[in-house]
Amino acid sequence: MGPFAALNLGLATGDVRERVDENYQRLAQAAGAPLGALATVKQVHGDRVVQAIPGEGSATLRPQQTEADALWTDQPGQWVGVSTADCVPVLLVDPEGQHVAAVHSGWRGTEADISARAVEALVARGAKPEKLLVAVGPAIQQCCYVVSEELARRFATRFGAEVVVARGDEFRLDLPRAVVLTLRRLGVKVPHMDVLQECNSCDAAHFFSHRRDAGRTGRHINFVLHRF
Repeated sequence: MGPFAALNLGLATGDVRERVDENYQRLAQAAGAPLGALATVKQVHGDRVVQAIPGEGSATLRPQQTEADALWTDQPGQWVGVSTADCVPVLLVDPEGQHVAAVHSGWRGTEADISARAVEALVARGAKPEKLLVAVGPAIQQCCYVVSEELARRFATRFGAEVVVARGDEFRLDLPRAVVLTLRRLGVKVPHMDVLQECNSCDAAHFFSHRRDAGRTGRHINFVLHRF
């Protein structure tokens, strides 16, 4: 789709700010929620989870809240989102306790169990893992995610051999699979997980990909709206 050809939602990508602002207005209209109620964070590939600060019902995008890689809210009408262009986005819904969360899980965050930390944050507030509803993706898939042998071995040791595919001298990492295994380990039910299988890197017509485009590309916003 080109670096910024369609609905880029990344503010630090080199795109024209006015165009990105316009895209956020389109996003808010499609979501049916005030843009000022969207909470985001400065993503740092760590394992910190924070509670979203409620926003007003304005039409202005708020600054990123703090450094973290997951955020949650229990406030009606608020929405939380994470930015991706290859990393795995994870959206969590606790239908009983009425919490929602958004998680950014790159390889560092996946190795640091950021998805587990987000689930634990909801469990600490009464959520039951087996009741959670989860959406995973879009992300780069193992077909395009070549990593070092050292990283592949670390992931195979931590998550199991199924997350690594060896092809000749190359090692390919199935990052979404590692995230799903993390969630299953915590008690999230497979039928409650909707995992997108498309690959960001393969599908240039629909997805941005940092790796495919050598860093010059847009960003998706993966969001969940608190509306019970």
